[in-house]
Amino acid sequence: MSMLMLEAVLLLALIAITLVVIFNKDLMVVVVTYCAFSFITMFLYIVMGAPDVAFTEAVIGVISTIYFIMTLRNIDRRCK
Repeated sequence: MSMLMLEAVLLLALIAITLVVIFNKDLMVVVVTYCAFSFITMFLYIVMGAPDVAFTEAVIGVISTIYFIMTLRNIDRRCK
């Protein structure tokens, strides 16, 4: 039962992070929140017993976060 509760908490955290990403206007906050989403997803994959998928998620999450931050350095951070 404990593992089921942990998975439920992680899924609720993913839903909360998704709402932050959808409704936030500052793009840098969205990118950092997306990084947190990727980390929690990676942790959820580890809990479910899929370390290969978790490793792939970690690598893709880091690469995409770095790419997004480099892109945000060249544009305006606020959405209109």
